Amino acid sequence: MFETRLKDAASQVQAHLDDVIGAMGDLPVVQAMSYASAGGKRLRAFLVLESARLHGIAPEQAIWAAASVEALHAYSLVHDDLPAMDDDDLRRGLPTVHVKWDEATAVLAGDALQTLAFELLARPEASADPLVRAELVLRMARAVGAEGMVKGQALDIAAETATTPLTLEQITELQAGKTGALIEWSACAGAVLAGADTEALSIYAQKLGLAFQIWDDVLDVEGDVETVGKAVGKDADAGKATFVSLLGLDAAKSRAQTLVQEACVALGSYGDEGETLRQAARFVISRHS
Repeated sequence: MFETRLKDAASQVQAHLDDVIGAMGDLPVVQAMSYASAGGKRLRAFLVLESARLHGIAPEQAIWAAASVEALHAYSLVHDDLPAMDDDDLRRGLPTVHVKWDEATAVLAGDALQTLAFELLARPEASADPLVRAELVLRMARAVGAEGMVKGQALDIAAETATTPLTLEQITELQAGKTGALIEWSACAGAVLAGADTEALSIYAQKLGLAFQIWDDVLDVEGDVETVGKAVGKDADAGKATFVSLLGLDAAKSRAQTLVQEACVALGSYGDEGETLRQAARFVISRHS
């Protein structure tokens, strides 16, 4: 059930983004936006659509928030891959945007995808209630700004020149911003659309987001470039502290498994209806990319 819904979410969001971006013309920056927003697991979009389903929100409404978070995620990847950031040449098995075009186009495409994300949330199709749209935008801004994703990336960059490796607590804070904040926004979006309480989904997403990042660290050690779709082993080569380097491989895997169990428990109030989200949590520590 989960895999089917994940694939459905991916195809629905891809079609929606293709329609929206395709209407912008054929300039290189638009081509780069389309290129950057294609592919991927679409886990964040799935979380939006599934949380919306749990709260009785129609898919044709929820798709706007789902497409928004994927546009935002695509922007973050384009900028993370830049030479000034992580300097990666490969993403999802393909050349990164700055490699396929150039750095200026990559910066502009990322900027345009970020602003598109907020445009999609602000459109009346996202919700007939302007207060709901404003709440989604506010939560998104907090999740991706200097208190969320940008903070996490800034801490990550600072760690590269720090005289001492990060502690486990510091890495957890870093990843809560860099990865976890947007995952939390996604899982809570359906409840926000319905005007419902977000506490259970917030706890679920915090556990899920941390497990996701721990498993990324595992894949950086155990994965191969063909399967993962990007360079592996870079953290170890750079001497960066990760969950694996601090905990050890087996302990990191065990920690991720515990977090997934805790995420599943957090969904108790949803009963059997929350099973697909529980399967999503289990998925993040069974994936190979």
